[in-house]
Amino acid sequence: MARKCEVCGKGPSTGCNVSHSNRHTKRRWNANIQTIRVKEENGTVLRKKVCTRCIRSGKVVRAI
Repeated sequence: MARKCEVCGKGPSTGCNVSHSNRHTKRRWNANIQTIRVKEENGTVLRKKVCTRCIRSGKVVRAI
């Protein structure tokens, strides 16, 4: 569960690097995952790994 958002499930995607001579090598794009303190609905505070899109859109509430 290392590089996956615990809210939306976004994880790494794969593809190829393509050089100028059109050689293809495998690569992966990692999601921007941050470990933050999140306030749950019942008032408890947990640490979660969340992508920045979920943080910015307000799907999680940061605990202060």
